[in-house]
Amino acid sequence: MRHLSRLRRIALAAMLAIGVALPAARAQAPAASGSPTIDAIRARGQLVCGTVLDLPGFAMVNARSEYTGMYVDFCRAVAAAVLGDATKVRFVPSTYANRLTMLQSGEIDLLSSNTTWTLPREAALGLLFSGVMFYDGQGFLVSRQLNVSAARQLDGASVCVQPGTTTELNLADYFRSNNMRLQPVVIDSIEQIREALLAGRCDAFTVGTAALSAFRAGLGARGQDFVVLPDLISKEPLGPVVRKGDDRFFDVVRWTLFAMMTAEELGVTSANLEQRLTDANPDVQRLLGRTGEFGQMLGVGNDWAVRIIRQVGSYADLWERNVAPLGLPRGYNRLYTQGGLHYPPPMR
Repeated sequence: MRHLSRLRRIALAAMLAIGVALPAARAQAPAASGSPTIDAIRARGQLVCGTVLDLPGFAMVNARSEYTGMYVDFCRAVAAAVLGDATKVRFVPSTYANRLTMLQSGEIDLLSSNTTWTLPREAALGLLFSGVMFYDGQGFLVSRQLNVSAARQLDGASVCVQPGTTTELNLADYFRSNNMRLQPVVIDSIEQIREALLAGRCDAFTVGTAALSAFRAGLGARGQDFVVLPDLISKEPLGPVVRKGDDRFFDVVRWTLFAMMTAEELGVTSANLEQRLTDANPDVQRLLGRTGEFGQMLGVGNDWAVRIIRQVGSYADLWERNVAPLGLPRGYNRLYTQGGLHYPPPMR
């Protein structure tokens, strides 16, 4: 009996020790998110997002001085997840020459632009791509007056290209590997490229085909004087970029993209969100924070995806609002269930 009483005293003491220790540990838990980037965003009350200004459908400033486009809307989605308000974004114009440096230096929190995911940019520059927002390939826009129908017919052509891009490298590789003569016309500004193309200084302009279609649409009536050739000379997986060393912020940005794709997969849109909040589908319940603690795991609250979809939309919403008006087919950018490449991981 004495032995049993002694065991009970030991067990009671252990239980009391645990009961005291647990509240103490909770009291010592930091209020910070665990992410220096998220803490800085919340302290200033804004996400600082770098993007381009002159890519219709993806990132541009309209006649009302408003930022519009798929890449712009993604920045708003991250702000909705982190700050609860998609309008709390300060957009910083970036060029193809300075965009990566701006991110490396901390001038921006996030780069959402026409940026290709490559090995050196992750392995050597200290950056991380959070996923693929847009699958693209490099092509050529040419004047109809050239009377060419294939890229192999551009031997000796003068080609406008932007410096400091994978586009410039791909162009040189393509002409070299096909024993073609190239006259590169290196210009950073899209506006200056437009002027050069219209003035006949360039026979062609090369960049991703989505950007080419947007560029052609921006020419207005003169767009009919140019054609996008069918050839693709590269793979261009384009996506949002963050700095290495902040895994929590990386997770939030990556899963913001996946949440928007998952919403499309489940048929949840900004238009039907309120009705879907009571949907009995377990996948919908997890996405919308009705079950599980997935938002808490990310440090942004369990209704994070609801805020994204309500204020910005699903991936389908982004496409229909921004890209569809350009007449671009979705192609590889369809969901895997529709023959495309977008395949969001499960939330469970």
